[in-house]
Amino acid sequence: MSRSTAIRRVITGHDANNIAKILHDDVASNARHSASGSSSTLIWCTDATPADIAVGEQAEDMGARKIGTPPPPNGTRFAVLDFPPGSVSPMHRTETVDYIVVISGKLEMDMDDSTVALAAGDVMVQRGTNHSWANRSTEPARAAFVLIDARPLGIGHAVPRDGVASKTRS
Repeated sequence: MSRSTAIRRVITGHDANNIAKILHDDVASNARHSASGSSSTLIWCTDATPADIAVGEQAEDMGARKIGTPPPPNGTRFAVLDFPPGSVSPMHRTETVDYIVVISGKLEMDMDDSTVALAAGDVMVQRGTNHSWANRSTEPARAAFVLIDARPLGIGHAVPRDGVASKTRS
C-alpha cells in the first residue's frame, strides 16, 4: 500500500424531490502527508451535533474541507490513515473520542507507559489519551479513524483545535 492507494468515497443524499441518490462517487483526494511517511485522507467531517443532513444536491462536500487533526468544535472527523513500514507518529493527544478500525496490516499504539498491538479487524476506542502510532512491521498498514469532539480533560497539552491549544487547568 502506498500514498497512491485510492480510497473510493461514496456520499449519499436526497434531491429536491426527496429522492435518495448518490451525491459523490469519487476518489477521496483531501490528503495530508506527514514527515514520518504516513498519510491521512479526510473522507468527511461534521461541524455540529446533530449534524446537518439537509435535503438538496448542493450540500457542502464536507470531505473537501481543510481541517486539522481534531474535528471542528462539536463535530466529527472521518479519515483513513496509511502507515508505511517503520513509520512512527509524534506523541500527541486530542480531546476526542476516537473510533479506530484497523483495515489492513499491524499497528501499535504507544501510550505514556504501555503499548498495545492491533491487527486487521481489531477495533479501539481511544479516549483522549497521550499516544503515538507506529507501524513496526515490514508491511503497510491502513486504519479508519472517526474522531468525535469531546469535553476538554484539562490535562497536558492537546493538539490545537481552531488554532488554540487546550492547556492544563490548575
